[in-house]
Amino acid sequence: MLFARLKPAAARFGALLRPYLARAWHHVRHPTKRGVLIAVAALPALLLLYTIVLIPFTPSIGDIRKARVDEPAQILSADGKLLAEFKPSNREWVPLAQISPHMVDALISTEDHRFYEHHGIDFKRTAGAALHTFSGDRQGGSTITQQLARNLYPDEIGRAPTLTRKLKEAITAFKIEAVYSKPQILETYLNTVPFLYNAYGIEMAARTYFGVSADQLDILQSATLTGMLKGNAYYNPVINPERALARRNTVLGQMVKYGKLTPAQFATLSKKPLRLDFERQTETPGPAPHFALQLRKWLISWADRNDYNIYSDGLVVRTTIDSRLQSMATAALRQHAAQLQGVANGAWSGRNGCVASNDLFAAFMRETPDYKRAQDAGANDADALKQLAADRGFMRNLCKTKTEVQAGFLAIDPRSGQIKAWVGSRDFTDEPFDHVQQARRQPGSTFKPFVYGAAYAAGAKPTDTFIDQPVEIPLRGGEIWKPTDDVPPSNRPMTLRDALAYSRNRITAQLVQTVGPDKVANLARAMGVRDSQLDPVPSLALGTSPVTLKEMVSAYSTIANDGTYLEPRMVTRIEDRKGDVLAEFADASPQRALSAEADRTLLDTMRDVVNRGTGASIRSRFGIRVDVAGKTGTTQGNTDGWFILMDPQLVAGAWVGFDDGRVTLDDYWGQGARSALPIVGDFFQRALRSRLVDPRARFDTEVTPGAFETFRDKLRAWIDSLTGSHEAAPAPAAPPHRAPSRAPAPASAPGAVVSPASAASSVTEVWESGGGVPSAASGASATRDMGLPPILGPASAPSPAQPAQPAPPSYPAQEPSLAPTPTPDVTDPDTPGASASYTPPVAQPQGQ
Repeated sequence: MLFARLKPAAARFGALLRPYLARAWHHVRHPTKRGVLIAVAALPALLLLYTIVLIPFTPSIGDIRKARVDEPAQILSADGKLLAEFKPSNREWVPLAQISPHMVDALISTEDHRFYEHHGIDFKRTAGAALHTFSGDRQGGSTITQQLARNLYPDEIGRAPTLTRKLKEAITAFKIEAVYSKPQILETYLNTVPFLYNAYGIEMAARTYFGVSADQLDILQSATLTGMLKGNAYYNPVINPERALARRNTVLGQMVKYGKLTPAQFATLSKKPLRLDFERQTETPGPAPHFALQLRKWLISWADRNDYNIYSDGLVVRTTIDSRLQSMATAALRQHAAQLQGVANGAWSGRNGCVASNDLFAAFMRETPDYKRAQDAGANDADALKQLAADRGFMRNLCKTKTEVQAGFLAIDPRSGQIKAWVGSRDFTDEPFDHVQQARRQPGSTFKPFVYGAAYAAGAKPTDTFIDQPVEIPLRGGEIWKPTDDVPPSNRPMTLRDALAYSRNRITAQLVQTVGPDKVANLARAMGVRDSQLDPVPSLALGTSPVTLKEMVSAYSTIANDGTYLEPRMVTRIEDRKGDVLAEFADASPQRALSAEADRTLLDTMRDVVNRGTGASIRSRFGIRVDVAGKTGTTQGNTDGWFILMDPQLVAGAWVGFDDGRVTLDDYWGQGARSALPIVGDFFQRALRSRLVDPRARFDTEVTPGAFETFRDKLRAWIDSLTGSHEAAPAPAAPPHRAPSRAPAPASAPGAVVSPASAASSVTEVWESGGGVPSAASGASATRDMGLPPILGPASAPSPAQPAQPAPPSYPAQEPSLAPTPTPDVTDPDTPGASASYTPPVAQPQGQ
């Protein structure tokens, strides 16, 4: 409809325009002298008009001033140490006075001999270049200022050989000349021009190609680097030395032409060969490179929102990292990972190691591009493997890549959420992949506290028991899940406290059935596991859903912070170059994840992991006597080793494993208690010695009785006074703050950690939906089923007596050995029994 209405109007407009178009076409076909003169005069006017239109699309004067200043953001630790500088490239700025005058002479003689005479555009040279180009000999006519414009603003100006690009380049060159003096332009140019091999600026180029500083460059070295400016790759002195030599002599000839060199000097110098001292220059990673890499992403986003440039505005970013703790974490991780590397190297050497006859290593060989190329060339599987096995360099590199032990470490202050130490790998230069935030691995038994926390939130007590018996849990699809431990079932009651201390899988599996996987997943998310997907299935209790180390340490910080989650943060303040505060970042808003009562019960229970359970070497080996709690973790097949330790002021966690999950350590070294725990223990030992962690700090785990418990106790006392009953009431739960106790004697069966109470006081405890307290009358068996499965199963099952509380253990005063020698620690029950022998790794299925 609309088109039909517009069609007549368009026809009328075309009819009016047609005579003018016909007249214009007639003048083009039959030009007159007057018409030619008008056209010739109109071209410059149109060009000028187009140039004026382009001005807003070129860098502003303010941008040009910022580019010259070039003050990268400085990243400082909480104690004022420089962690990193965010530079746009591998460049070190040097003033013109610290650049060899030979370099300046060679540059001006070759690239722009009228540099001091023009104002950004050399019209004579531009016209000459245009004439040569029209005649078929293309030449460049750009001045040093125009080249600087391209180097500083490649995106705004572009690289295409078009009229628009040349006009933008000329406009920007005029602006640069208006802002900078000639020496400043030379200094900026020489500090921004690229020289291949990630070397930007003359200082990095001098170090890369000749092993000297910019002020030490001689005439030949200066001429060689100047010659590269015509085409870095084409005149690369490393791979194209003949071209580079010829181009160097051309530069020397230009220096003679413009009086910077005598003919006699040229005759002598032009006969000398290239003398390179080539070495790639790498940026120093700094003390916290993985942290800095994550911070850079965050800072770029912040700067974009607030109109700042992290490369040139001189921002000073004050972070939460403590450089002393960072140094301790790095040293601890490297030391213990290197010791584990020796174990791995020994396992993979010899006949059953990195050889084609090892089925696992043969699988690695088949996954390489080299194997695919061999097959594409016609080789069958056996021939391809034989061909690759004969290449020692290939086999050595593949073996190193696959069997390199990796680790990650993170420490957070639970009171504020501030990240204090972050080590993403053993060596950032060799392995920039971050095992703190990027790697997702199964957490194993370090996930169990969420199960017990959810149980305590539902009203369970540490003294509640389950029967240590075989467990079969039906899953969707008709499958049966049968979790096991490293010891056979004892068929006796075990308290929740002991089950967590000794990391019993069968007890935890029964507990998650009672609590529900959904509640466990929800609690884990509330506590800090917020980015990874958690599958609400029964096996989640044993840590089958992959998570990051950062999430786990953050969640444990919630446990250490009385059940209150604080989002981890990296930055406290951002300042400008003058020290004025641009932004301050307060602690994140606290979020209640777990009730204080349940959290304190969980924390107290986790003390026993360190005091007498799977993490006992924190006490026995590292001599750490302060109030701490934690949890070990080992995944199926010893693929991943975990340990997280909580102190009132610092929570630290480590992960150890291989980038390829098919590679594992043995049943002994692969356990989290022997792979990850030493890193955390060493770190805490160093931090305590340096008094960076207060050894007097204590967790507040006193639980205030709720209104229901108070009313129940008063009611019970009133009933007893009326009936005159003097029978002993059931043994109360252990007080939350327990004295450290030693592990059971080796002769004791792992399942026999509790003894049955007398028959007269046999009680079956279940959780009540209201207050979650055991319902038991004095001296009689009673069960109140509120829809939850009975904890003990059959009503006839005996309840455990409260174990006696032994005196706090005494620890050796001398410094424990840091060598990874076998210790009598409790074996992490996620893995098979400990064994010092080792068999070559084979593909291991992921499991609980």
